[in-house]
Amino acid sequence: MTTLADEARIALDNLADRGAHLFNPTLRLGVAGLSRAGKTVFITSLVHNLLHGGRLPLFDAQSGGRIARSYLQEQPDAGVPRFQYEEHIRTVLEDRLWPQSTRAISELRLTIEYQSASGWSRLFAPGRLSLDIVDYPGEWLLDLPLLEKDYATFSREALERARLPSRAKMAEPFLALLAGLDVSRPADEPTSQRLSAAFAAYLRACREDRTALSTLPPGRFLMPGDLEGSPALTFAPLPLEPDRAYDRDSLAGIHGRRFEAYKTIVVKPFFREHFARLDRQILLVDALQAINAGPEAVVDLEAALTDILSCFRPGRSSWLGSLVTRRIDRLLVAATKADHLHRDSHGRLEAVVRRLVDDAIERAQFSGARTEVVAMAAIRATREASVTEGADRLPVIVGTPIAGETIGGQRFDGETETAVFPGDLPEDVSRLLKADESGDRLDPLTFVRFRPPRLERNEAGLKLSLPHIRLDRALQFLIGDKLA
Repeated sequence: MTTLADEARIALDNLADRGAHLFNPTLRLGVAGLSRAGKTVFITSLVHNLLHGGRLPLFDAQSGGRIARSYLQEQPDAGVPRFQYEEHIRTVLEDRLWPQSTRAISELRLTIEYQSASGWSRLFAPGRLSLDIVDYPGEWLLDLPLLEKDYATFSREALERARLPSRAKMAEPFLALLAGLDVSRPADEPTSQRLSAAFAAYLRACREDRTALSTLPPGRFLMPGDLEGSPALTFAPLPLEPDRAYDRDSLAGIHGRRFEAYKTIVVKPFFREHFARLDRQILLVDALQAINAGPEAVVDLEAALTDILSCFRPGRSSWLGSLVTRRIDRLLVAATKADHLHRDSHGRLEAVVRRLVDDAIERAQFSGARTEVVAMAAIRATREASVTEGADRLPVIVGTPIAGETIGGQRFDGETETAVFPGDLPEDVSRLLKADESGDRLDPLTFVRFRPPRLERNEAGLKLSLPHIRLDRALQFLIGDKLA
């Protein structure tokens, strides 16, 4: 995945970080996830609850009254955009809208001053921990597995996915360009531009599709930025003959070199400068959308998560080794949007995601990293209730659907509350991973997008912090030991 030169630069970066941390203990937390998984919402809620003393009963330092104060500081990396917390929290609280998805890497430093739980440690100065939160687009995350693939492997896998029944319609214009194409002929720029533009259009169509297709590399084709039009973004997967060597100036040869340039210019710097410097990691997964789309989308999500988790560097380093090598010693996989289900199904949602990442988590645990899976909602947009239907009482969730959402033909205006019976997840997780040949189909779950909640007020009239589901459990796992 990396060369000796890459490893040397990673080691130098880590030495510089460790030197700074001697005077200011710091933990770098990576927040990753696929598109629509809720990374921006998670960071916004985490920061808001820590700044405002949120209700976090399972987060020991907070519930035990040992946190003196939390505050934002200037981030250490001057070349990385700041995570716009103030803008995002204003969107949630005042507009009651969800903030825009992550479009570029960003960072935020939150410093926590606390009293240690140890009586001996309390004899010395109060503790302080700077939490550097690193947020990056899910599309960039999906690029990391490309580091271990050559152009032939990338092309084969990309074209296999494009021909899947769920993608064939979206990929039709791109596949039509490939029909009868002689990839061994001399390359010309107009052909390369048409192929890359059609391939990028297909990837954008997949991202916008509500069937929750997950595997969409190369990610920069979806958000090119200042690389738009560069040779590193002007290539596409081609139908190559197995084990054939193509001329350097052929269409296959040019696109193969540009694929390698993409990894060198785009993927490796991201891995080296950001990904390889993380101490802890949370991976957010929107499994509900894939579940509703059917077995193909669930299998697609499983493949994406397996590839992604293979890129992490989990494990424990020795004290001396940690000076030059970062290892992610805690990895949390969070199934988001748990507030779209009644709590009776939360355990099943955890079981689904655990099944999807089971093999990857086993490898991480073997290397010494602690792992956990949790069903959570960083901001809880619904509350639970029950309704009577005949002799039955149905568990429902109650919230305000976003304007334009429809349920049973009713279109909502963004102001009206409603009760929704979301349905139940199956006890047998394997039913979600394969089509039932008997024709016994799972009932689809009822999902609508809800507006963020109005904040409650206490007896003194002060607004309380953002409600959540198991954010405290996530915090305890990710940073609780550092505040002990």
